Amino acid sequence: MKIHIVLDNIRSAFNVGSIFRSCDGVGSVEKIYLCGMTTDTDNPKLHKTALGAIDMIDSQYYDKTVKALEELKDQNIPIYAVELTDNAKHFQKFDYPKEFALIFGHEKQGISKKILDICDNVIYIPMRGMKKSLNVANAASIILYEVTRNIE
Repeated sequence: MKIHIVLDNIRSAFNVGSIFRSCDGVGSVEKIYLCGMTTDTDNPKLHKTALGAIDMIDSQYYDKTVKALEELKDQNIPIYAVELTDNAKHFQKFDYPKEFALIFGHEKQGISKKILDICDNVIYIPMRGMKKSLNVANAASIILYEVTRNIE
């Protein structure tokens, strides 16, 4: 399995660092696309939570998320947004191909409609409590470990 991670305007460098660690932990992430306001790998806050994982995962910065998505589309890699929308599919009931991209959005604003329209599908994590969303780094970890759980 090959997974590409797109971080669309993630405002917290600590969240980005934590996502790098989870990506290294699952062992199936090919590349992290750092887009928009998402910090590049030279940020000391990212280093604090990544604990060296930035050296384990290929990454690249894009000023516009659309450019990263175009690159993925050119490689025929399906893109799945992680977002709460009316048409989103339960992340545990979704069939993932051997290679795909997951896009995670801004901690408060989520993923814009413009970006969602480019995606091939939308998945969500069900929320059973009062809050309607998880921290983006926690959400990334949950989904990454679920989609790779059958990999030895």
